Amino acid sequence: MGTPVVELSCCILCEICVEVAPHAFAINDAGYVEVLALDDYSDEDIHEAIKNCPKDCIFRE
Repeated sequence: MGTPVVELSCCILCEICVEVAPHAFAINDAGYVEVLALDDYSDEDIHEAIKNCPKDCIFRE
């Protein structure tokens, strides 16, 4: 599985990704979603965050 990427130009900051996978996504000091550094991004909750993004702006590289 690849690293998740958040396309900030379409992100509406709903924070569903942060709620579903707080170990992988966070709101940074600038107020944007960022992907946190992990060794492995294969967790089911990351898949759920991608699937539940209302704007489909999270994808894997």
